[in-house]
Amino acid sequence: MRRIGLWLGLAFLWLPVLLLAFYAFSDSRIPFQWGGFSLRWFTVLAENERMREAAWLSLRVAAGAATLAMLLGGATGWVLARRGPFAGRALFGALAGAPLVLPEVVTGLSLLLGFVLLQGWTGWPAERGATTVLLAHATTGMAYVAVVVQARLTGMDAALEDAALDLGATPWVAFRTVTLPLMAPSMVAGWLLAFTLSLDDVVVASFVSGPAGTTLPMLVFSMLRLGLTPEVNALAVVILGVACVAVLGAWLALRRTEL
Repeated sequence: MRRIGLWLGLAFLWLPVLLLAFYAFSDSRIPFQWGGFSLRWFTVLAENERMREAAWLSLRVAAGAATLAMLLGGATGWVLARRGPFAGRALFGALAGAPLVLPEVVTGLSLLLGFVLLQGWTGWPAERGATTVLLAHATTGMAYVAVVVQARLTGMDAALEDAALDLGATPWVAFRTVTLPLMAPSMVAGWLLAFTLSLDDVVVASFVSGPAGTTLPMLVFSMLRLGLTPEVNALAVVILGVACVAVLGAWLALRRTEL
């Protein structure tokens, strides 16, 4: 029964995705009607300049946000796992993990208010766009990275670091040669998680972006208001392919670190 339930759950999750990919190769103008095999909608997608620009912007924002989230979240997870008790630790941990439990509407609205206040006080940002979206996504992604890194370090024996210190290594050398390599798989996983969250976010980006910061999910969402088109099906196939390649690459990288 457990195996049947598992297969039913997988079918419920993946059957709509596979159907979407199937109809992306249909020649029909109706999104979910088979009209013969064709690649015409991939050609239409490639010729859509607005969608190409939005996709390139989304990739740049997601990569930048994931990298910043990995650095900040990695440092946060290390502090929570290795620094031990310190004044304000509970408050620090609660604030670092707040994006995990706050609704995205609340997060987006609070970040919008923060950018508006910052603009009034310092004049920056002059306008909301890709930079504000990147910072907003890095703020939310940092919490996820911190959880992954903290879990990794908590389950890791600190005796290895203590041994390096006993053998004469400085704290920085011990961190660079012992702790950081052991943290690397969790940081890679956190980067991928933050990248994925940034790439498909609509709610937070809608609050903190402007005319020059329309990401691909925002553009697709606005297109869906006018009705689904086969072009969106083709876009879904491209995104699915990129995601599969990224997951495969991450799996190979993590496997090499474990060998």
